[in-house]
Amino acid sequence: MRLKPGRKPREPLTGIVWQSLPLPGVLFDADNRITDINPAAETFLNTSSKVLRAHPDLDRLMIDAPLEDALDRTRKNQAALFIHDVNVGTGERPPVQCNIQIAPLTDDSDTLLLLISPRDIADRLGRAMSVKSAARSAIGMAEMLAHEIKNPLAGIAGAAQLLSMGLSAEDRELTDLIVAETRRIVKLLEQVEQFGNLRPPERRVVNIHDLLDRARKSALVGFAARMQIVEDYDPSLPPTYVDGDQMLQVFLNLLKNASEAAGQDGGTIRIHTFYEQSLRLRRKDGTGNPLPLQVEIIDDGPGLPPEIAAEIFEPFVSGRENGTGLGLALVSKIISDHDGWIAVDSVPGRTVFRISLPVAPKEAERPETPDSGPKETETP
Repeated sequence: MRLKPGRKPREPLTGIVWQSLPLPGVLFDADNRITDINPAAETFLNTSSKVLRAHPDLDRLMIDAPLEDALDRTRKNQAALFIHDVNVGTGERPPVQCNIQIAPLTDDSDTLLLLISPRDIADRLGRAMSVKSAARSAIGMAEMLAHEIKNPLAGIAGAAQLLSMGLSAEDRELTDLIVAETRRIVKLLEQVEQFGNLRPPERRVVNIHDLLDRARKSALVGFAARMQIVEDYDPSLPPTYVDGDQMLQVFLNLLKNASEAAGQDGGTIRIHTFYEQSLRLRRKDGTGNPLPLQVEIIDDGPGLPPEIAAEIFEPFVSGRENGTGLGLALVSKIISDHDGWIAVDSVPGRTVFRISLPVAPKEAERPETPDSGPKETETP
């Protein structure tokens, strides 16, 4: 096949796959010497392929397992080998607990591929899926209980108001307390019922930055008036496919949480969007769902209490003294209903809520972009 003038030969498919592989990968020759690592491995191991090729011995790759024996066994059996829960490092960075897989590239080749799967990524994804399942069960039970409890509460509040008519001012304080507390409980139950009444998402093609802009403007004139909200957007992001109203509720809830964490003195919230094509959420049927659109809500507050950080998306778990623990559970449910993923990373002075969403399918109808109000040229 002749190439047209000015056109370069296409890169082999194996080279393209090797360069874009999201998991760290290492190639070994027949003598168990390192011949190459991919970009993901360069980042993970904090070293370059050039350095490892110059020093290809196994001792450059610190894996807490009998690696040479594993490589020889894989080559002899021509079958993949899995090793779980091993520490991997290079001496340039602290070791990280990982699962590793060793496999021959072809049936008649001595070249072996070692793939590294950091456990923190797998564990966080697994925890997110289990939290979503637990949340659905708890929400179903809570919705049923909420419906049954609201009616007797209304009777208690009514009876307390009738009693207060014939009581002294001092005694009315007690009946007023009964009425106030029953109303507070009813309000909480109505929030619980909101989970069950949340309709399935009506998805449309949406520019995620339009939703973020609406959420930011609404927050700045209300609960986030004392905050500074900084936009750090990737303008090249393709549209996503979501229910705009529900996703707006997600962003408002996260902005409100960040504002409340800052306290009376205020602080800074950074909204960061970017594209990461390596993230894929695997469904129960084995199919993968790519989630390349990333939205991060970052605040400089005190961080989440360590004892609840892992369960923050479960119903009735809250880091605030008077919090209901329902806001983030609702956020998690909405994101789950959109086949997305949400995670949190929190240390004192920096909390990051990260939402990962799919790209709108090409066949989806492109509606006109709704008017979101006048554009602002300056972030307050």
